Amino acid sequence: MNISDVAERSGLTTSAIRWYESIGAIPPAARGSNGYRAYDAADVARLRLVVSLRRIGLGPLEAGRLAHLCLERGAVDLDLAPIIAEQRAAIAARRAELDRLDDELIDLELTIAAADRLRATGRTATMTDAPIRVLFVCTGNSARSQIAEALLERIGGPDFEVESAGTEPRGVNPLTVRVLAESGIDWSAATSKSVEAFVDQPFDYVITVCDRARQACPVFPGSYDALHWGLEDPAEVEGTDEDRMAAFRRTYRELVQRIRPFVEVALRSAGRSRRATVPE
Repeated sequence: MNISDVAERSGLTTSAIRWYESIGAIPPAARGSNGYRAYDAADVARLRLVVSLRRIGLGPLEAGRLAHLCLERGAVDLDLAPIIAEQRAAIAARRAELDRLDDELIDLELTIAAADRLRATGRTATMTDAPIRVLFVCTGNSARSQIAEALLERIGGPDFEVESAGTEPRGVNPLTVRVLAESGIDWSAATSKSVEAFVDQPFDYVITVCDRARQACPVFPGSYDALHWGLEDPAEVEGTDEDRMAAFRRTYRELVQRIRPFVEVALRSAGRSRRATVPE
């Protein structure tokens, strides 16, 4: 086949094929009796492999070298396996980041919708000077809901009155206290509380931060809006102390990313601006 046929089958232009040949990424095709270069199926396979390797970040010469090893020597595992593993890890990380961003957008959309519903009732308009009451609920009230309470107190400041509780309280995790201390929040006096202690209290927002708590969360009096922020439980992560602390830091960061827009939307819905600049 001629170079135009190879270009069509490999998805490259003829000039790209000539460039790969000129730099030595692929060997030049042998010339036929008519003086033109003649290509075969092996050349197409080589070019397709080079293109695939380029897509995962390899340079042209490295892609050509590995394509040669794969096709001529069969040395795929030793040379390609680490590269493929690295690229798979990078793709997984990007996918996780996109999933996280999607979750945050969903959270923000639900928060805006909830704030609009509360504003439509007219209730918040009559409570302009009162703090916006928020309850965070998880299963044990040991990590996620405790961190959320501490962060909303800091980020929201006096405009918010915040509580946290658990459907099955089991004490504050020591790593919760440690991760909050890293940002200057003293949470050493915190205690785990049962959600039952708050069933007679009115709230503007009740936010569950785990699926189990969402299913078991009781109904509270008055008009309020329920939100759900699904977060993995850092207390369930096993491994070294540093592995576990890394999980708590991830939860801390995820909650910061959710609470900041929540504060702005809730304040706007209540028809007020911040009472004071609160450090985040």
